[in-house]
Amino acid sequence: MDAQLLLALVLGIGTILVLVLRTRLDAFVALLIAALVTGVVAGQSLVDVVDSITAGFGNTLGSIGIVIGLGVAIGKMLEVSGAADALARAFLRAFGKGREEWAMGSIGGVVSIPVFCDSGYVIMNPLARSIARVKQGGYVALALALGVGMTLTHHLVPPTPGPLAVAGLLGADLGLLLVTGLVFAVILLPVVIAYARWVGPQLEEHITPQVREAVYGAVGAGAGRGPGGSGTGVAVQERTGDAADPADPAQELPRPAVAEDAPEGAPEHRVGALLGSLPLLVPLALIVANTVTAAVDRNNQGVLAGDDYTPSDWVTPFAFLGNPVVALVIGLVLAVYLLLPRWTPRRRVHGWLAESAAAAGLILLITGAGGALGQVLRDSGVGDALAEAVGSMALPAFLVPFLIATVVRVAQGSGTVAMITAASVTAPLVASLGVAPLIAALACTAGSMVFSYYNDSYFWVVTRFTGLEGTAALKGWSAITTVAWAGSVPLLLVAELVLG
Repeated sequence: MDAQLLLALVLGIGTILVLVLRTRLDAFVALLIAALVTGVVAGQSLVDVVDSITAGFGNTLGSIGIVIGLGVAIGKMLEVSGAADALARAFLRAFGKGREEWAMGSIGGVVSIPVFCDSGYVIMNPLARSIARVKQGGYVALALALGVGMTLTHHLVPPTPGPLAVAGLLGADLGLLLVTGLVFAVILLPVVIAYARWVGPQLEEHITPQVREAVYGAVGAGAGRGPGGSGTGVAVQERTGDAADPADPAQELPRPAVAEDAPEGAPEHRVGALLGSLPLLVPLALIVANTVTAAVDRNNQGVLAGDDYTPSDWVTPFAFLGNPVVALVIGLVLAVYLLLPRWTPRRRVHGWLAESAAAAGLILLITGAGGALGQVLRDSGVGDALAEAVGSMALPAFLVPFLIATVVRVAQGSGTVAMITAASVTAPLVASLGVAPLIAALACTAGSMVFSYYNDSYFWVVTRFTGLEGTAALKGWSAITTVAWAGSVPLLLVAELVLG
């Protein structure tokens, strides 16, 4: 690889890490400055660098920006309506007693598809505490299972913003990424649940006194030291009285945010699990149907992937309704009109949608900046040079985005930034390396799960709510995310053989 182009790449990635870790600038500005540095060092003129940045930014957001905004808005409606909690209770009932860790992991996986991990964990953690209180133990295992379930789908399954951005940057089929990401998450869930069940009892005695009191009660300092707890249970009874099974549909649920606007005499608003799932299931079904029908039509026409393709007349309705923009618009309309009661003031709904737009704003900017960096790498020739260098190594091509995402995640903490950076660097290499866009996208998302620790905001959410500090936090949360990361490697190998 040409020394100047190699230097441009190294300085570009180094710029991102230094700016995010050592300055007050965020990832959006860091990616833009890295694009400038990369282009200039690679030999582009100043005007050409700026043109590449604006073109890459615009093209990326043109393909994926609307989808990210709609996905976050649907998540907000699930949160404020109480639908997310209803789905959680349904999972608990479905799994039954003795399988609470499985239920919490599955709850986390479902909730985290439309809802950001941080807020989703805050919403669902009281359920884990309620179960631990009734069981008289096992809180750490439940809390870790909930958190890592959210991590799996947050990193692997669209319409979570990170995977959506990666699909747009790499040109991966969104429906296929959704299906394969779900398959990865389902296969990895037993692995991380097994780790949570193994390490949880070891860490129960390390729960901070404040959290232990909040979960088990002031008197029960010894509660929860094993899988079923070793305390007497007196504190649990004093704290909860005749505590009901958390999976019992008759148990009192927290009041959703919409209840604040209920007029006097209005019936109590509760969203069932089936109704609450429709804004999620309908868009996902439409997107997958579009992918399946397009694949069948391509096969009938004898059109290979990557070739020019004109949908047949019978496929056109699926292509329209299964377009991610249209599918998520349908999902948002369903969320607003099915989940929210009729008496919800319009200004409140607009306020919630504005909050979701604000939450999506930084993700959109980071995604666009990632596209800008990718365009600079293409236009400057760095991408082609890197592809040639990697091609001469005895290294599976799909490991390139995986390792890039891993390094960036460990260095700066954000899984979303890590996968977007990896996709931006990898995008110019996909064709020349011979790696399928879908495999490259899976590698970017899986590589970004590694070792969540102090520089990751979600680390602090999980460990503070779980009551773990120091080495206990690393052994619990950092290790379980690394288990998920390591478990994805053999899955990527299989996916490369089957789908590559």
